[in-house]
This record gives sequence, structure tokens and C-alpha cells, in this order.
Amino acid sequence: MTSRTKGRPVVDVALARTIAQEHYGVFGEFSTLPSERDQNFLISVNDTPSYVLKVSSAHDTKNVLDLQNKAMEHIIKKSPLFSVPRVIPSRNGELIVRVSDRDGKQCLVRLLTYIHGTVLAKALPHSPCLLRDFGRFLGYISAALSDFEHDAAHRDFVWDLKNVPQIVERHLELISDSERREVIEHFYRLYECEFLPDAKNLRKSVAHNDANDYNVLIEKPWSDDRRTFGIIDFGDMVFTYTIADLAIGIAYAILDKPDPLMSAVSIVSGYHQVFPLSEDEIRLLFPLVCARLIQSVCMSAAQASYEPDNEYLRVSEDPAWRTLAKLRGIHPRLAWYAFRDACGFPAHPESIHIEEWLECNRGKFASVLDLEKPVVVDLSVGSRDYASPDELNDIKSFNRVIVTKIEASNASVGIGRYNEARLMYVGAQYKTSTFESRTIHLGMDLFSASGTPIYAPVDGKVHALKNNNRPYDNGPTIILKHQTDEGFSFFTLYAHLTEDSLDSLKEGDSVTTGQEIARIGEYPSNGGWPPHLHFQIILDMFDFEGDYYGVCAPNQRSLWTNLCPDPNLLLGVSHDIFSSAPLTAQAILDIRNQHLGRNLSVSYKSPLKIVRGWMQYLYDEDGRRYLDVVNNVPTVGHCHPMVVKAIQDQAKVLYTNTRYLHDNLARYIKRLCALFPEPLKVCFLVNSGSEANELAIRLAKAHTKRSGFIALEGGYHGNTDNLIGLSHYKHAGPGGHDPPPNVEIVPNADVYRSPYSSVDGMGKKHAEAVKTGILNLKSRGYNVAGFICEPVMSCAGQVVFPSEYLKHVYEHVRAAGGVCIADEVQIGFGRMGTHFWGFETQDVVPDIVTLGKPIGNGHPMGAVVTTPEIAASFDTGMEFFSTTGGNTVSCAVGLAVLDVIDNENLQENARIVGEYFKQELLRLKSKYPLIGDVRGIGLFLGVELIRAGGGRPPAVAEAHHIVKRMKELGVLLSVDGIMRNVLKIKPPLCFTKENVDEVVSKLGTILQECLPKAIKVGSS
Repeated sequence: MTSRTKGRPVVDVALARTIAQEHYGVFGEFSTLPSERDQNFLISVNDTPSYVLKVSSAHDTKNVLDLQNKAMEHIIKKSPLFSVPRVIPSRNGELIVRVSDRDGKQCLVRLLTYIHGTVLAKALPHSPCLLRDFGRFLGYISAALSDFEHDAAHRDFVWDLKNVPQIVERHLELISDSERREVIEHFYRLYECEFLPDAKNLRKSVAHNDANDYNVLIEKPWSDDRRTFGIIDFGDMVFTYTIADLAIGIAYAILDKPDPLMSAVSIVSGYHQVFPLSEDEIRLLFPLVCARLIQSVCMSAAQASYEPDNEYLRVSEDPAWRTLAKLRGIHPRLAWYAFRDACGFPAHPESIHIEEWLECNRGKFASVLDLEKPVVVDLSVGSRDYASPDELNDIKSFNRVIVTKIEASNASVGIGRYNEARLMYVGAQYKTSTFESRTIHLGMDLFSASGTPIYAPVDGKVHALKNNNRPYDNGPTIILKHQTDEGFSFFTLYAHLTEDSLDSLKEGDSVTTGQEIARIGEYPSNGGWPPHLHFQIILDMFDFEGDYYGVCAPNQRSLWTNLCPDPNLLLGVSHDIFSSAPLTAQAILDIRNQHLGRNLSVSYKSPLKIVRGWMQYLYDEDGRRYLDVVNNVPTVGHCHPMVVKAIQDQAKVLYTNTRYLHDNLARYIKRLCALFPEPLKVCFLVNSGSEANELAIRLAKAHTKRSGFIALEGGYHGNTDNLIGLSHYKHAGPGGHDPPPNVEIVPNADVYRSPYSSVDGMGKKHAEAVKTGILNLKSRGYNVAGFICEPVMSCAGQVVFPSEYLKHVYEHVRAAGGVCIADEVQIGFGRMGTHFWGFETQDVVPDIVTLGKPIGNGHPMGAVVTTPEIAASFDTGMEFFSTTGGNTVSCAVGLAVLDVIDNENLQENARIVGEYFKQELLRLKSKYPLIGDVRGIGLFLGVELIRAGGGRPPAVAEAHHIVKRMKELGVLLSVDGIMRNVLKIKPPLCFTKENVDEVVSKLGTILQECLPKAIKVGSS
């Protein structure tokens, strides 16, 4: 077997330059590239990497290099979409040139084209989509090489996976750590016992044999639509197992992955789509992946003894050891099942036979307990059977939910559904290595009184007994083993039993159909749950003893629901009690596309189906929890219980308009107006921010008898025709048009992009634009009726004005006879932290204030607050009436929102958490030059992203990519700003410092990954 390091040529940059010039006529900048056996040199022409000069090891014969050249040419012909180096002929037309190295040894040289891209090791993140594409790429490589032949490939080569036994036997003694030696011995036994006996059944062909994460390159790694792959370094090619390239690609791609098995699953899925795997290849793949890693660490130990100073030789060693430790905890059969599932096969090869037997024998099974009058207790994420996730984490509340449902239906037992996503699993054991938890229920719950007898549904033997007494665990548990008539084994699990249920049985005991085997336990000895039986069918115990997974992560749902099929196959509960399946996300999209206007967009290219909100969190249909950093509509928190109660209590009594006298209206308008300074004491109640701003425009016109308006660049004020004309953010964008002639748009006072170099006096200077705008209006025949803006601009990119800007603007407007409108729709109600209203941060008092969104915590409400004089001008004899504006329910909601803000001290929370948030973002800014500006007040912040270069060019693609990545990490953000390059931050006011830490940590992670356009965002 050929060693990697012996026979390595001695060539420096000077000699490499001479070789390139004399034999190829190539000039440029030369630099060394890391290598193990060859000597490689990068040649940059005109500052662009263009060629690689490869000086081969003395062990590489001309025939072996011809193998590599022919293989590259073959792949280019078969798969032209992928990047593979091309061989450049010498001046004499030779593809392989013979030269002497510094020691006088004869070496073979080739000149190859340079392949551009980011190596897979650094093309972070390795998302499931990227890994699937990587798998597809490996599949194309295998397909291309499947009909390739070359006699030099039939060699005895050290890195051939067939040589794992020789490598381990030769180098194991170099590993002194006993724990590490045990890991190698474990996986070597797996290779010997599971792989070698059936290896003869595997396909064989020529393989690249070194698709490691430094030999695979990716162009546009951040783009799920446009990424492309390339591969280099064909020096390890050998005739071997066809799946070697897949196994090797997986081995290196899963290094240091939080969940190496699921990363491998993504790769297998992509590979199988292109180059279908056989049953034997799927089964033997996991041992082969592990074999590559033990081969790698053994060779690292050997290479370290040859070249102790060559760090490149050990680039994968530590990650390989860490990954082997994780793989040690994965049962080989589980990996096999996961790969089968990834290829579209039933995960368990016997699942079809077992399920068919259960179906055929349905009438022969005994009832586990009394199921005569069942009712479903809906514990799903979007259930209306409980009020909040917190209710399921309190035993008394949880028990009340169950009892209420059973008693209301006069049922004998409550049914907790199989394959249901739930939010009740809060114990540490339910956390995963990703942001999602295990939420998918793999059994069926039977809620009944403690002490209720439980019976064996079918003959079997006691497999295990155990009291799993951790909090939120299975408690006392019995597992029975059964066999079908054909001899296929399966298991049934009974959890949350009485402790003495374990005393009457012992392992190995036979049980008969209908035999009483246990009783339902009670809280807390049953594992900490309301009394019920968790019943589950299991096809493979994976060496578990007395316990098993009762829930799985959403991304493993298909795998685990096959390994744990529907318990109703044994229970026989009538399907009539189960509701129909909810609409899929795709079905909802299809209906929206058919019946909604197409210009109503959804968030994210892969939209979320959100079914529940709770305070600062949103939950999708599978129970994944997302931290909501962008939704200022539920200002006091999604589904705040006080707001929900206010709606319920009032709606069941009276839901009517303002033409009748009612306490709620009087109490609310008095309390709302008390929040404003003099002379703002008269209000109008409407249903939305758009209605409020539309009414504000009418008030201004009525009071001034004029029609001209000034608005700011980047402003947004609503969706009516008049307001679109005032909203530069809309009419200057796609599908928009110039504003009407009675509207003048002036530049906003953006300090970060201000043309004025000094902050001192900046507010006054920017205000001059409004003065000029008034004159421009007049030149078109319009006198100014009003000026409208948000005191801190939202859609313009969370723009905070320089001090005294609005003070000078208001002076200009009022001097010209106009009124000043403050749009507080997004920024009011304590969000600023330091002040209750945004206009207070500028030390001004507007003439009209408009409110929306936060006023009702999502309930459709809006308001206009103005002076008695302006209100009087609007009293022309024409009645103003909004049918549901100020209705009894809305007023109750408005009062509840104000109560929550006061009682929970949310304004002060916005100040404290907002200041902390800003400081943490500024800390990121100091490390990453992609962040150009951090600005805002309280919990209303913006992060402007820029690229390198003069003029602070906007980093638009990067901003959108970050939003996408944050969603993948469980954080919901969005993009704003005139140039769409500002991350907007305006969460519910119940946001905490811990939430801030999560956002900043995940944002910091993303800033270290590959970003669009390959912008460097490292430490400055």
C-alpha cells in the first residue's frame, strides 16, 4: 500500500515558477497550497487565481496521472454542469511533464485550471438543502464514473476503504488514549461484523475516493437556487466500492455537526435521487462512513509521526474524534432505517408485514381499557382546548383541561392523538441539538382515572420493566414483546403506571390476551402527568431497556412514525371521533393563490404555517417555536391572557356600536386622552391605522381649508389611495407612480446618510427641506394643509431624527398655516421606553396624532387624537361614523392593553431591554464591518448593512439572506429601509434580555458564515 508522505517532491516557489514559465509559458504570482503527498502551487494571473501547478509524488506513475486526467475529462463530458479541473497541455503538447526537484528526484508535473468556489468545510452553514445538493453532486460523480475504466485504478492503495483492516492493525498502537482506542475498536468490529460479510454484494467501480470537505468547492453556497459544485484532487482514485464516494463525502461533511445522522440523511436523500442505492448499499453505508473516519484518525496518527509539523495532515483529526464520539451513540440499525427513509422506502423493512398483520387481526385484540365512550382531548399546537402553552405546564391546569373535555362530552376516556405535534414536552430530555424540540407524539394517550386497570391487547412476553422517574418522563413503564404469525417481532409500551404495577410481573413472563397487567398511575409518581396511559407500538427497541422515545423531532417524523406505527392498529378506536387532517401549507398556498389577490405576499420563500402565538413567540404546526423580533402589532404579547379575557368577557355580553351609551367607551376615551399633553384632548375611534391617517388628512383639510401635504422620503402611512400618495415607501416602489401634485416628498433626516458632516445643527439643516417643500407646493398652486411623518421612521429603516428636527419642521409648517400630524401607529404605547409617544423624544406636541396596530394588541382598532379646535373645524354638519370603531369589545380591549402596559411595567422594560439590545448590537458592529449602523430607541431598532466601498453601498442580498437564516435558527426578523438593507427590530414589549442574547448570538453565528457576494465580514 502506498503511503501519502514518503516520496513527496522537494519543490519551492522559485522552482515552481521556473517550471511554469519554461514548460507552459505561464507567468503570474505563485503561492503554495496545502497538500499531503504532492506539491501544489496556485498561480494567479492579473490578481485572479487561474492555474494549479501539481508536482506529483515519486510514487505516482505516469499511468496513475493518466488515470486522473482521463477521469476528469470523462466527468466533464458526462456532467458538464459541474466544475472539474482541465489539464493544460505544455508548450510541447504534453499533458504530463517530467522535471527534477531540488534533490534531483524525477517528478511528474501537470498544469490544471483553477476551480473557483468556497471549500465545503467553510461554506457554512451546511443547511439540509445544501447537503442534499451535495449528495446530488456525489450522485452525479458516481453516475459519471460508473462506466469509466482505467487499468491504473486497479491498484493497492492505502486510502481504499477495502484496506481499513490493514490500516487499523498497523496504526492502532500509535493511539495512546484508551478511550479513543476503544472507539476505534468499536467501529472496527462494526466494519468486520456488519460490513465485510456482505461487502461482496456491493457494486464496484472507479471512485474519486476523496470527496472530503476541502476537495469539494461550492459557488454561491448561500443560494438554494443557484449553488453549483466542483471537485479537485483526483490523486486518490481507485477501483473500489461504488458507494465509497458517498461514504467519504458523508464522513467529512458530518464533522462537528450537532446531529450527524440527520446531516447524513440529507446527503443520502440527494444522492439517491440521482444515483439510486441498492438495499445492501443503504444497509452497509453507516459502517462504511464510520470506517472512513477511523481510517482517517489512524492515518493522522501515522502521518504525524512522518511530518509532525505539517498541520494540514491533521486538519480533520480533532473534528473526526468528536464526530466518532457522537456516532458511537447512534445505533447502526437506526442509521440504516434513517437512510431507508431518506431514500423513500419504509424505514423498517418489516413494517409493512407487521402493520398488515395488525390490520388483518383487528377484531381479535382485547381492549387495553374501557374505550366505549371516547372523546379526543386536543393537545395539538393550535388546540382550542387549552388557553396557552403555560396551561399544559401546570399540573392542575392541565388536569382541568382534560377533565373539562371528558365531562362536557359525557365520555369515559379522553384520547390524546398519535402523530400530534405538542408543546407540553418541556423537560431537558426533549431538547435536540437544533432549535427545535421533540414535539411529535409517537403513542396514543388514554386519559382515565388513576387506578384504572390496563389489559394486554394480545399475547406476548414481558420484555422490560422500569420506573423512569425523571420529571416529565414515562414513570413506571412496562414493555411487552409480541410476534406475528409470520414470526415478525414488535413491542407494546405502557407508561405512566402505578409503581406497584411493576411488582406483579418480571421480565420473561408470558401474558395472554385480555390479562390485566397494570393500572394507571397518579401524579407525581407516574412521571409527573395527569393520570393517563401512554400506549405505543414499537418495531425495534435499539437495545433500550424499559424506556423509549415517546416523541420525536419534526424533522424525523417520517422515520419515527414508521418505527412506531399508529397504536390504533391495536386499540381500534373509531375513526369517526378524529377530526380531518388540517390543510397542508401547500394546500393553503394554492387556495390563497386562487382566491386572494396575488399582490398579498407571504413572509419567506418557504412560508411558515403559524398556528399559535404566545407572548413573544410564534409556533408552527409542528411545534417549532420562533422568537418574534419583528411583530409590533401584539404590543403586549401574542394572545396576552388579559386581552383575550377582555374580548371574551365583553363579546358574550354586548358587541355594538357607539350610538348607544356604554361605560367602556367613556372609560376608554377618557383614559386614552389623559395620556396626551395639552391641547390633545379629543379623539375619534376607528378600526385601523390606515383609517386613522385617512381621517387625519380630512381633519387637516377641514381645519386649514387647504389640500397640500408634505411627507418624508421612505414614509408609509396606509393603504388607501390618498395614503399611498403620501407614502413614498409605496409609490416609489414596484408598481408605484409619482405622488399627486398636492403632495411634496422631502428627504428624511437620516443621520447615518446625512449630507451634513456635523451632528450639531443637523436637525435644523434637514428641516430646511420642509421649508423648501412648502414653497414647491405653493408654486404648483397648493397651500400646505399639513405635514405627516412618524416621529421615528419605520419603513424608512428605523430612522431616528437628529435632535430638534421636528421642532424646526413644525415651526415651518405652522408658520405656513398647516398642521402637524404625528403617525404613532408603529412606535407609540411605550415602545420608545424613554417616552410613551415617539413625538415626545423630539420634544414637540403635534396637532393630530394617529394610532393603530399596538392600540388593540392585534384587535382591529385605531384612533385619532387632536385638539378641540381642529375637531370643531371638522364638525361641518356631516356626521362622521365608523360602524365598529369604538365598539364595546374594542374599548374593552383598549383598556386591557393599557392595563397590561401599566401592570407589567412594559414601557420601562422597553427602555431597559432596548438599551441592552442596542449595546449588544453595537458590540457586533465593532467586530463585523458588514454592520454599518445600529440605531433606534427602546424596542424599535434598526441594523443597517453595508458593503465595503465608498458611499456605503447597501448590502441588500446579505440582509435578505440573514433574515432567511435567522428563520432557520428560530428567530423571525424582517428587512426594511428605502434600499431594503436594514434589519428591523420591533418585538412585543415583553421581550427579555435572554431573548436579546439569543438574537445576538444567532446573528453573530450567521455573520461568520458564507454570505451572498462572498462579502468578507470578519473582524476588522
